[in-house]
Amino acid sequence: MTPGPDSSPNVGTLLRIIGVLVLLLGLGGAGLVYWTGAPPEDLSDGVAIDAISKKQARSIEVNVGKIGLLTNDLLEDWQQPRTRAGTIAVASILVASGCFYFAQLHVRGDQPDAAIR
Repeated sequence: MTPGPDSSPNVGTLLRIIGVLVLLLGLGGAGLVYWTGAPPEDLSDGVAIDAISKKQARSIEVNVGKIGLLTNDLLEDWQQPRTRAGTIAVASILVASGCFYFAQLHVRGDQPDAAIR
């Protein structure tokens, strides 16, 4: 005897559960990364550090271009726990929002490309 269509879990309900789990785990993980991360070193008091940093930034810009400078800045920012936690939080919110969106589409019976027709 095969189970009927009503006996299987609803896809919309499963997507909502996945969305809630992703949201809770993502925000919890972001909080954990933020609170357990080592604070960044305070190097702002050295004038020599600023001069070296400007020379290094100019060298990267000349040799690699603006994209290289942007990539270098992003990698330096990634070392801070606040940046990593923010990235995790935003990614989990986006994935959970997608789950909730597709769950709502499934409940209404709409197709994602139905608005195009």
